[in-house]
Amino acid sequence: MKLILTHEVNGLGAPGDVVEVRDGYGRNYLLPRGFAIVWTRGGQKQIDLIQRARRSRDIRTLDEARQIAGQVESLTVRLKQRAGQGGRLFGSVTAGDVAEAVKASGGPELDKRRIEIKNAIKSVGAHKVDVRLHPEVSATIKLDVAGV
Repeated sequence: MKLILTHEVNGLGAPGDVVEVRDGYGRNYLLPRGFAIVWTRGGQKQIDLIQRARRSRDIRTLDEARQIAGQVESLTVRLKQRAGQGGRLFGSVTAGDVAEAVKASGGPELDKRRIEIKNAIKSVGAHKVDVRLHPEVSATIKLDVAGV
């Protein structure tokens, strides 16, 4: 099955890429979640729009990505969440919460889709979160979650 990706899918591609996947994977996972649309000959116009939006959002160069990585790694981001007794959070910390907290603490504006939270953050304390700034550059955010 030939598809056009509309969102970044780890291990598969970036928005605007045309990929060939197995029918079941495309039909049962990618299409229902809106990660892809079916490829057609007229889909080239859609591919151009998706890639233009991606280019405007992406970090331009490797040097710029390294500079932003240095800024992000020098920050200690503080995030306040509602917590119960024992330091357990009501819910968990999302990538959007982390992106807003980085911006609020004086850091650069990050795309929440590039923030990777490996294990759900459900407790108060110090945590580390990875962010992919460029295919060759990653950074680690030091996150200090405080209970309210």
